[in-house]
Amino acid sequence: MSDKNCACSTAPKLIFSCSGAADVGEIADLSARALHKEGIGKMYCLSGIGAGLSGFIEATKAAAKVLVIDGCSVDCAKKLLEKTGFSSFEYIRVTDNGFEKGKSPASNNAIEIITSRAKEHLAC
Repeated sequence: MSDKNCACSTAPKLIFSCSGAADVGEIADLSARALHKEGIGKMYCLSGIGAGLSGFIEATKAAAKVLVIDGCSVDCAKKLLEKTGFSSFEYIRVTDNGFEKGKSPASNNAIEIITSRAKEHLAC
């Protein structure tokens, strides 16, 4: 999906997601993967950011947009980006969208809801 009128299309849109052990972490992860497969953005390595690897940090600085998808209110992905010095990014928390940690299987419907919200955040 490409919008030729989109001013932010020259640099990639990066997506970082929680991949935690809880069901809401799985929803976050699978939503990010779905966005990547659709070409909406590029799923990027949160571990590379956490490890302080310069290539990952520089690529993130150069991104047109950055989206963070966290599973729950612990906000691991968000806090990791902030700890590394990033403050300007879009943000979604799965549990803020009607899902309860420990009671929300990663169904196709759940993934589609978060993916749809993410597309709104990644639009130019």
